[in-house]
Amino acid sequence: MKKNILIIGAGPAGLTAAYYLLKKTNEYNVLVLEMDKQVGGISKTICYDGNRMDLGGHRFFTKNKKVMDLWTEILPLSKNENEEKILIERPRLSRIYYNKKFFDYPVNLSFKTIKNLGLKDTVISGFSYLKSIFHKLPEDNLENFYINRFGKRLYEIFFRDYTEKLWGINPREIDSSWGSQRVKGVSINAVLKDYFQRLFKIKNENKEISLIDKFYYPKYGPGLMYEEMAKKIIKMGGIIKLNAEVISIKKNNNKIVSILYKEKSLVKKIEVDYLISSMPVKDLINVMNGVPKSINNVSRKLPYRDFVTIGIILDKIKLKNNTKFNTYNNIVPDTWIYVQSKDVKLGRIQVFNNWSPYLVNDKNTISLGLEYFCNENDKFWNMSNEKLKDFAYKELLNMEIIDNNCNILNYHVEKVKKAYPAYFGSYKKFNDVKDYLNRIENLYCIGRNGMHRYNNMDHSMETAFVCVDNILKNIKTKDNIWNVNTESSYHEVINNEKNN
Repeated sequence: MKKNILIIGAGPAGLTAAYYLLKKTNEYNVLVLEMDKQVGGISKTICYDGNRMDLGGHRFFTKNKKVMDLWTEILPLSKNENEEKILIERPRLSRIYYNKKFFDYPVNLSFKTIKNLGLKDTVISGFSYLKSIFHKLPEDNLENFYINRFGKRLYEIFFRDYTEKLWGINPREIDSSWGSQRVKGVSINAVLKDYFQRLFKIKNENKEISLIDKFYYPKYGPGLMYEEMAKKIIKMGGIIKLNAEVISIKKNNNKIVSILYKEKSLVKKIEVDYLISSMPVKDLINVMNGVPKSINNVSRKLPYRDFVTIGIILDKIKLKNNTKFNTYNNIVPDTWIYVQSKDVKLGRIQVFNNWSPYLVNDKNTISLGLEYFCNENDKFWNMSNEKLKDFAYKELLNMEIIDNNCNILNYHVEKVKKAYPAYFGSYKKFNDVKDYLNRIENLYCIGRNGMHRYNNMDHSMETAFVCVDNILKNIKTKDNIWNVNTESSYHEVINNEKNN
């Protein structure tokens, strides 16, 4: 008799686990439960009136060949853009918008950067960085982590305000492990090294090659990848149930034995041999029986950050394209624009035309995604859609992104819960929770929310691969799953030596 493997969550991690498992063997019944009405998690694509929104901006690049092979297996690379289900190659430019000027991201030492900063700030930044070399701060918080790598002044200009918007608290209160995971090898030292190597034309065979100049992207948004993957899972015999909420997880003798879930107001029970969970850790433990009080207390207080994305269609924008990049109608070429300013609540702007022109119904319009970080049920979250649209319009005017002659032709609002697992509050005791979950013999936690770790999409998929291999090979340890995305190099960099 086949054993039952239940997967909670149909995002990148959950779907990858189901797909990989069914490709490797037909010895298991595979059921995926998804609380939402569509697959993809925060990597889904929202469609409205012929336009498409990417909830977070999902660049398809990776250092992991296994992940890349899976992507191209689901959606092949093609230069024939008449094909529907393909990955297309896109140029990528992300910049920081500070003091109504654009700065390259990651920060570099170009003449334009120095010019935009001005002589005073450039000198202050230089001395501030020198101080950080000789006077290292204890890296017990995120602020000190940034200062040690960039100096206090550059931290204040390019990191502090955006980070505070993202998490809603001062970076001094955030665990430094978030920085070590997301920033890793990037620092002014690395920028200086690269600058002088280019200046004096010094060849470095082991140079780290940035992947941020281009990326792959599904023609109709990231949701296309996961919609196609879901179809293949079903074709191979897997079952995916949408609008299915897990309400109870029963364990006995340190093993999960059964699950209760609600589907269309009906409560159903399924016995399980293995449980793979990508649901938020807080929610997982909340519905599980027999959890010690100390673990419950830590889990219940685990922090998350939610966000609101406002998609707007404009007839034009005020910003001019003053770069070397050619774009349709000469719009700014950015995929992302990071808003580093306390004057507005807006955290980041996506220009969907530049992710893929096929996301926009009318190529003569401008499609923006305005990202606001907040907490579920706070004042901003609870604003009506119309008030959110008006709020965003006023902020774009204030930033001089648009002027009074620019008109909103259409808009759509999406509110996303638990988008970002946070590294403060009870997170300092998260290892206690992790150790407890790892001791449950047939439970495997994967993905961003499943591990309460700010993984990229490819890292989340990698945890699924490792998890499935552990089950099939009867590997008892789960440390190899938790070791994904702990390497020291920057997550957007690939080492040339390893890829010749």
